[in-house]
Amino acid sequence: MQAETASGISSSSPGCKRCKDGPTLEFDIAFAFQPIVDVHSRSVYAHEALVRGPNDESAYSVLSRVNEANRYTFDQTCRVEAIRGAALLNLPGFLSINFLPNAVYEPAACIRRTLEAATEYGFPIERIIFEVTESEQVIDRQHLVNIFKAYRRFGFRTAIDDFGAGYAGLNLLAEYQPDIVKIDMDLVRGIDTHPAKQAIVQGIIAICAALKISIVAEGVETAAERDYLRGVGITLMQGYLFSRPAFRASGNVPQSAYG
Repeated sequence: MQAETASGISSSSPGCKRCKDGPTLEFDIAFAFQPIVDVHSRSVYAHEALVRGPNDESAYSVLSRVNEANRYTFDQTCRVEAIRGAALLNLPGFLSINFLPNAVYEPAACIRRTLEAATEYGFPIERIIFEVTESEQVIDRQHLVNIFKAYRRFGFRTAIDDFGAGYAGLNLLAEYQPDIVKIDMDLVRGIDTHPAKQAIVQGIIAICAALKISIVAEGVETAAERDYLRGVGITLMQGYLFSRPAFRASGNVPQSAYG
């Protein structure tokens, strides 16, 4: 007879076995943290954990080494190291962690190391946001929806990243309404002078307002983009205008960046 865990997942399932007996990652990783700011309150709302090599090598240099054999271990290691790094830096606000949906076998089983890390490092789970990474194509959208729903039950917040690009579109939003939608940076770039982008973003704003979803504008680089977005009601923003990702550190946001 198979032993059952408290979550109802069999301890002999593939996901549980990987959690218990999985190998350590064969290469080192570290994190840079980029702030997500609230331009209304002029404060840091959250930090997104962005994977890097141990000597601040690019995300691509790390992600290019992820394959079918190590995807699960990589995803689990990223969660633990992001939480550990945020706790050691005493980062304010929420912590946004990208995850690989194709690496999650059973949501309840695959979240165990995350819960253990949050307890070990004293980082409240209600301050953790899980967002889908843009580096991996979602193979099974319903599986992603099930992951999001499970994570919400555990007390985490959820976010759809790069909304308006690729898989992160209206069909996904119709099936699951996250806490946060992050507008793809291609829609943000030059929005202050681009009527078509303005119309699309205003449509996203209306949809999210009706569904009670918060919006983050990604890739804000100019004061003109910031001012337009603030003018249409978006107050949560992320981008080089405020701070570049800071390697193993909290990004410094100058007050002048808020306008």
